[in-house]
Amino acid sequence: MRTSIGLWWILTAFFFLVAAIYAVWNVVSHGGVEWVGTTALVFTGLMGTMIAFYIGRVHKAQRGELPEDTLTADIDDGDPEMGEFSPWSWWPIVLAASAAIAAMGLAVGSWLVPIGFGVFAVAIVGWVYEYYRGYFAR
Repeated sequence: MRTSIGLWWILTAFFFLVAAIYAVWNVVSHGGVEWVGTTALVFTGLMGTMIAFYIGRVHKAQRGELPEDTLTADIDDGDPEMGEFSPWSWWPIVLAASAAIAAMGLAVGSWLVPIGFGVFAVAIVGWVYEYYRGYFAR
């Protein structure tokens, strides 16, 4: 994690340096600052700062090294329990279809958005209660 923190701080410094060079270059060549690119580079540097700061605080709060940071760690040391997933479940596909319908409603016609939200409600209830009835009930 220390390496990740260092890499994020280096990336942050890089983006701020590039933003400064970009702004100066545009002032010299065009006589003014090109605000879109300069703002994008500055905000990219700010996002890198935010991530580096967050990872640093997490590293300090956990008071230890991750298995990825120790040289004697095995692959299985960093393998967490991810939970139980249903490989036969159709509900994630229905959930993705509801997102597609809602997004298409934003692009094509607003009347599709409530239909997408309705399909979303059915899909999320079906996915949550998948193990409560039928063949896979517990």
